[in-house]
Amino acid sequence: MSAPSSPVPVSFKVRKLSRVVEVEFDDGVMYALPFELMRVYSPSAEVRGHGPGQEVLQTGKRDVEIHGIEPVGNYGVKPLFSDGHASGIFTWDYLYQLGRDQAAMWEAYLQKLEAAGFTRESGRDHQPEAVGGHGCGHSH
Repeated sequence: MSAPSSPVPVSFKVRKLSRVVEVEFDDGVMYALPFELMRVYSPSAEVRGHGPGQEVLQTGKRDVEIHGIEPVGNYGVKPLFSDGHASGIFTWDYLYQLGRDQAAMWEAYLQKLEAAGFTRESGRDHQPEAVGGHGCGHSH
């Protein structure tokens, strides 16, 4: 059988300071996947919903950390995120896709946030900029 096999990671590093997961695949490609990107595109039902159109927009995840990663069989990993999210199983194929398509996926995510009235920093508790105010220009 000479069917092309999916790329498999040969190296997997969680970089806590730069907040990326570095994954090197056996085809020589290496991706640095930001924790935030992994969290907002988690393949879990909690994020994806149970069908098309049921996706749940994840907000306020800019500062999310990864506390650990558990192997799942020989086909993927399950990151343990600092916000308690731990149900997403990232297959090797999905990690590869995230790395390959991350620029487009970021753009899609930012557009969805903007359309919903959020920014990456804001999350659900964000208060819109006050209009007017006393305008003295001093920060208190």
